[in-house]
Amino acid sequence: MPSPTPRALLTGLGAAAFAVLAGCTPHLGSAAQHRAAAPAVADDLPPGPAATTAQAPTVTTAPPRQLAGVGPQTLARIPQQTSQVVLVTGRSRDSSDATVVLYLRTADGGWQPGAAWPAHNAKDGWTDDHHGGDLRSPIGVFTLSDAGGLRADPGSKLPYHHSRGFHVGGRGFRGEPLAGSFDYVVAIDYNRKTGVSPLDWTRPMGESRGGGIWLHVDHGGPTHGCVSVSETHMKQLLATLDPALHPVVVMGDAASLSR
Repeated sequence: MPSPTPRALLTGLGAAAFAVLAGCTPHLGSAAQHRAAAPAVADDLPPGPAATTAQAPTVTTAPPRQLAGVGPQTLARIPQQTSQVVLVTGRSRDSSDATVVLYLRTADGGWQPGAAWPAHNAKDGWTDDHHGGDLRSPIGVFTLSDAGGLRADPGSKLPYHHSRGFHVGGRGFRGEPLAGSFDYVVAIDYNRKTGVSPLDWTRPMGESRGGGIWLHVDHGGPTHGCVSVSETHMKQLLATLDPALHPVVVMGDAASLSR
């Protein structure tokens, strides 16, 4: 499952060496979504004395729309200035299946969801304490600062780093080909230096904590730590995520996100 990548100085390595260094890339050759339940908008008026003049109905304003399934602790981690959220909701703690929804903060402070997209995450699910090689995706709220890919910039608003270093080959956990998985990527700012190519290997928390966690093109199976969606949806993300709106990804299994 593709996700990590070698430091800039190593981008010339072949696919096999790339896989060994990549933190989210699967071993090559292995066979490998609270919107708060809105109360009734119209409250029934209690019965009262008969009157000849119609009584004006009570108008109740619905609370702002929230991020579906996201609890107060998680919400508190979203920066105040953020107006775009990529919500990745895993099916369960140990599942590699997830749903991705792109949300936009509205003028009233609520969140407007887009369509739900099927996605994959790490083979063994999710963790609050990610380490390299644990085959789990990190749970949390992370900024989205940089993008890139093997293919030319399709119109990204994030800084886009076009490089042959995004080439990957081999097969994933289900025997599916990995070619094209890094055609388009968005780096998730977990244990990485921002403002540089997703291929940069700098790990501020140390290499043992893993890295190279990306949003990338789905190859039809679990990843090593990344989140993958279809090529069409990756292009939509690249065309929509706007640095001026301070985008973040909120990711984890449903139970963890509800905290």
